Amino acid sequence: MGALPKMIKEERVKRIGLLVALSALTLSLPPGAPAGATPGRGAADCRGGGTLFCENFDRLPVGGASSLDWGIDTRNGTLTVERRAAGSGKVLHVRTRDNGRAFLRVDDLAAPATGFYGRMRLRVDAFPTAPDWAHFTLVEATGPGSAEVVRPVGGQYVPTLDRALWGIGADGGPTGDWTDWSESAPAAADVWQCVEWRLDPVTNTVTTWIGGDVVLRATERDHGGNAVPFVLPTVDTVKIGWQLYQPGTTPAGFDLWIDDVALSTRRLGC
Repeated sequence: MGALPKMIKEERVKRIGLLVALSALTLSLPPGAPAGATPGRGAADCRGGGTLFCENFDRLPVGGASSLDWGIDTRNGTLTVERRAAGSGKVLHVRTRDNGRAFLRVDDLAAPATGFYGRMRLRVDAFPTAPDWAHFTLVEATGPGSAEVVRPVGGQYVPTLDRALWGIGADGGPTGDWTDWSESAPAAADVWQCVEWRLDPVTNTVTTWIGGDVVLRATERDHGGNAVPFVLPTVDTVKIGWQLYQPGTTPAGFDLWIDDVALSTRRLGC
């Protein structure tokens, strides 16, 4: 009987410790972070089976972005590693002016013949509202022996709807230059969200998930380009960042923050 008060006290201490830990975890999440996101998730993905490429920027010094694991492709744009505004860890700040570009570039990607998945977390400060039909790209995939430039994550400002919409696109190949945007996928600014995509060369299908809820898809026969088959290249290069293709933009420049980038043979989820 004399041990009972001690046991109760120890149990209370354990419960208090658990509540403190959960509170700390909640506070460490960035504002607007996707449900289920936890600090260090990107590091865990890097150790998972099937990983082709992974970067959460935490190991990199603050300042101009540089890594032996990936290259940089910029024109009127910069890439900077910054500390999170809230919580722990670091993020990649992508900044461009007008129709500039700034990409993290993954070369020599050893993607299997069955294709691969991609995932990143991002926050875009503002999407374009001019010029009409302003087209932007955040992910671009290319490969040898094909002129097709596949854009699984991108979108367009649609003046008839007065909003920017997410969409899948391509350029350079037989299907032409197109962006297959969807009214069900409005591009929300100034919020953190998780974006995933899959390139399936077996069926020539691109699938993109926005926040885990909205699903976009372009197939060999059903896409937004010329009435010819859409055939995916054998991808060995993936660029992640931002590019806008028309000059005279509103706003005059674009800022976005990217974290937990991963390419894998399996879907990583958010």
